[in-house]
Amino acid sequence: MTEISKLNIFKQILEKGPIILLFASTLNEFDFNYLGLKYFSFNFPFILIYYWSLKRPGNLGYGLIFLSGLFNDAVVGLPIGVSSLSYLFICGFSSYLRNITLRPNRLNDWFFFGFTILVVNSLMYAISNIFFNVQIVYEDILVNILFTFLFYFIFSQLFEYYKNFIFGASNV
Repeated sequence: MTEISKLNIFKQILEKGPIILLFASTLNEFDFNYLGLKYFSFNFPFILIYYWSLKRPGNLGYGLIFLSGLFNDAVVGLPIGVSSLSYLFICGFSSYLRNITLRPNRLNDWFFFGFTILVVNSLMYAISNIFFNVQIVYEDILVNILFTFLFYFIFSQLFEYYKNFIFGASNV
């Protein structure tokens, strides 16, 4: 009996894996400057939120996504609410794509993700610049968008394996 309950608890922890990973990634804010790689950065929470909002929208709640954005703002030093707003915009774009798509395709999801991060980053940095007078380094933003776009394809494959292992194979 105890073995069954231990397996059940372990399965519940694995089902909450995307939420745990989201909060770990927003609270950690690992930077590759320690490795001496100046032009290498990507926004892992964007990838995580977009994928799980697109494929299993009930797994990440909008309230938890908003809260993780507030934590990210506190850790990074951005004005409170900017990351939360951008995370919710990503949820909105993925919800739109999920509702208009008849046959899911990883390549189409990837290109729409590129469009999504361009729009969301543009809005986020425009709001930061206009309302909070934050100086913007366009090279860093461009590198971040490029690597985030490229890494989505890799992480979506890994998340797909995880989703099939934990939740079973599905047609979405």
